[in-house]
Amino acid sequence: MLTLLLSVSTLLLLETSDPAWAQAPPSLAPSGPWDTFNYAPKSRTVYATSIRHTQSTVSGSENLLNGDNGSATLTGNDAWVTLDFGKEVGGLISMNFDSINSSSSSISLAFTESPMFISPTLSDDSSFPIATMNYDGVLSVPAPLSAGFWTQPAFALRGGFRFLTIASTGDSSPVTISNVSCAISFMPHVDDMTAYTGFFYAKDSDFEDSDFLTKLWYAGAYTVQTNTVPVNTGRQVPFEPQGHWANNATLGVAGPIIVDGAKRDRAVWPGDMGIAVPTQFVSTFDLIPTRNALSTMFANINPQTGALPESGPPLSQLGSDTYHCWTLIGSYNYYLYSGDDEWLNTIWPNYTLAVSFIEGKVDNSGLLNVTGLRDWARQGGGGHNSEGNAILYKVLTTASALATYSNHTSLSLAYAANASSLKTTFNSAFWMPDVGMYRDNTSTTLAPQDANSFAVLFNVTLNDTQKETISEGLERNWVEFGAVPPELPDTISPFISGFELQAHFVAGNDSRAFDLLHREWGYILYTNLSVQSTLVEGLTANGSLYYRYYQGYNDDAAYTSHSHGWSSGPTSALTFYVAGLTVTAPQGREWSLAPHVGGPMNSTQAGFGTALGWFGVGWERGVGENALSLNVTTPEGTSGVFTVPKGVSGTVKVNRTAVAEDAREGQVVELQGGILQITIS
Repeated sequence: MLTLLLSVSTLLLLETSDPAWAQAPPSLAPSGPWDTFNYAPKSRTVYATSIRHTQSTVSGSENLLNGDNGSATLTGNDAWVTLDFGKEVGGLISMNFDSINSSSSSISLAFTESPMFISPTLSDDSSFPIATMNYDGVLSVPAPLSAGFWTQPAFALRGGFRFLTIASTGDSSPVTISNVSCAISFMPHVDDMTAYTGFFYAKDSDFEDSDFLTKLWYAGAYTVQTNTVPVNTGRQVPFEPQGHWANNATLGVAGPIIVDGAKRDRAVWPGDMGIAVPTQFVSTFDLIPTRNALSTMFANINPQTGALPESGPPLSQLGSDTYHCWTLIGSYNYYLYSGDDEWLNTIWPNYTLAVSFIEGKVDNSGLLNVTGLRDWARQGGGGHNSEGNAILYKVLTTASALATYSNHTSLSLAYAANASSLKTTFNSAFWMPDVGMYRDNTSTTLAPQDANSFAVLFNVTLNDTQKETISEGLERNWVEFGAVPPELPDTISPFISGFELQAHFVAGNDSRAFDLLHREWGYILYTNLSVQSTLVEGLTANGSLYYRYYQGYNDDAAYTSHSHGWSSGPTSALTFYVAGLTVTAPQGREWSLAPHVGGPMNSTQAGFGTALGWFGVGWERGVGENALSLNVTTPEGTSGVFTVPKGVSGTVKVNRTAVAEDAREGQVVELQGGILQITIS
């Protein structure tokens, strides 16, 4: 049985001022051809770029594009026009009513992310899923209209859409409008949303669009930007009655704050942050929203038991052991990227209490007995479940690291010992040698996508052979459009696939990782069912939008979110694995350089900043069959290790000095921070 580690609990009085690391933010990423692929708006006021559809008598609709000063007229109560903003946007619509010829004239606004749900009478659903896909309705602007400037009321904010349909709904008299714009609501604390602190650039020779990898990296980054919102713009709970929506609920202790989706759910979900926050780190270094989200979770801890909620307010759902764990893992990620000692010290009593709570569910089998069943929508997660235990292992290893950083040595050792014990028991209980994968629980042979991906990624495996066979086994779940988890049939979850993607890289199967990238995110990014700028929450196995149709979403394809940070796994994976640069100690005091060069590119450039300075890498395959050259920049005073990639061998030279003769795959070379030129030939 794991040792129980006790702590006292106090509800937090949380600071909302900027932490020390944010007062000296990293410099911006260098300019280059990658800037072309940045989806973020250059202005906080955006305009439609094209007309998607007009119906009945609409004249001058082209005057509503790109901030044109002209006007358009809708005549008749069946006239409507759909404006296309060209990508995912979100915020409040404004327009001018130039001419109103009748006191009975009125209009309505309908919003949708997917073109599949363009309608003059319905928005896509954001309040609640319903099989008839008509829950939200429209925003009515009733008679009598007044000539002059009009702005959408704040409560009716739409956090995510690409298409706006304006319909005439009154009598047959014409209504003339102009200057239709959207005031972007996300990233409220940032003036220039294109000012990234990180970048990525590579050409993909195996995909029909050679810029796919770069576009995908930036689509993931932009997705997380759209999920970074003002604290007073959450989805109202209880949900609005049918025909309405409202996004004016309070989301946490402070803003801005990171939520799960632009359109919905618009609440803090710590599991989603397991993917979204690494994306945030490598692209914008916009970590204050993460700090606010995690502080919100700890502020809502049960002070008697140490249980953390599954989601933040206003949803405030309870009863998830895995999402409890994700808050703890997220605390480590935030501290690793920020080095925010003040925050760590503030939450430490509640953090350790929360670790004690989840360790208290380890029974005499030596395994976590999962009783908080809510999760990412998977089925069968209770009892001695491998997914929950793999996540607990990650909690314990990261808790050990945080305890070390906090100078709690004995606590660190106890957490590490508990992790080691759990790893042994995990492999004994779940490993199926004849299958080469882990089973879902102690009474089944089902091999889930999530637990097997986590086991590789979190190093719960005992050897490299296990990692290789798991990678092979996971591929057996693939269909044309991606990976189908056995634990949630007929579904493609980019959330869990993001972890699987990383697991293939960790297992050394670069070609398999890129195959998954191409089939799953290639479809997600380019399908005309979605917004082609941000990343959809999930799909069915045949690529339709009926994600989770039988598991909580009530056959409502219009409810699916098309900008969900948990789908952005490729963004951090391309930086951490393909470019190969990641931090291993707070703020990058220590780092790792381990590029994966077995993919469809001859060269890759990437970088990111922390409070310590710039971390950049550019690598290129050499003329020789096994040759590689790298240009690396890391802050002075830091240290790192370089791991010779698969398929590369020879003499390793650093700044023209040989440091390793006859180096082979996996050999490690210690490095000091600075400007380095590394060659292998």
